[in-house]
Amino acid sequence: MPGTLAAAGLVVSAALLTGSLAGVSAAAVFGQRLAGVADAAALAAADAASGAVTGVPCERAREITQRGEVELTACELDGLVATVSVSAPFGVLVAVARARAGPPS
Repeated sequence: MPGTLAAAGLVVSAALLTGSLAGVSAAAVFGQRLAGVADAAALAAADAASGAVTGVPCERAREITQRGEVELTACELDGLVATVSVSAPFGVLVAVARARAGPPS
C-alpha cells in the first residue's frame, strides 16, 4: 500500500509540473506573438512617416494591430521614428508590448 501512495504522488506531481510548464510556455509564445505585432505596427507607422508607403502613420499601425487581433494602445511619432504600444488579453491578465522603428541615428 505505501508503494501505491508513493506512485500516485509521483504521478500527481508530474502532472502538476507538466501543466505549469505548459502555462509558462503558452505565455512565452503569446508574448513573442504580441512583440511581433508591435514590431510590424511600428515599422508600418515609420514607413508611412517617411513616405515609403502612403497613409497616416498611426492609422497604418492600427490596421496592422487589427489584423493581428490586438489593440493599439499608443502611437507616437518623433520625426520619422514611430513608437507603438499594443495590448491583448491573456487569460485574466493583459499583456503589453512596445516597439520603436525608424531610420538609424
